[in-house]
Amino acid sequence: MDYIDRLRHLAIGDAEFADDRAGGGIDAELLDPKTLALVRLAALVAVGGAGPSYGAHADAAVSSGASSAEIVDVLVGVVPVVGLPHAVAAAPKVALALGYDLDDAPDD
Repeated sequence: MDYIDRLRHLAIGDAEFADDRAGGGIDAELLDPKTLALVRLAALVAVGGAGPSYGAHADAAVSSGASSAEIVDVLVGVVPVVGLPHAVAAAPKVALALGYDLDDAPDD
């Protein structure tokens, strides 16, 4: 299915199309797993996702070859689009997902 067909299915909210993709989650056909995992983390920041979601998506990104630095770069990279408040709210969740508690960090 080419990108135009995929756009058409998405534009009309085709539930069958979505259900046929990875158990209801629409997966990109041309993105590698690492890129897809990083994109999903960016989307999580944009929608203000819950803490446990960050852990699951960070784990998926790391399992796909992403480094902790790349995951943090995604958080920094979305600031111009989602705004600093969203990134600030997501930072502790990303930190915990990466095994680092910002509350234990020394004060600067």
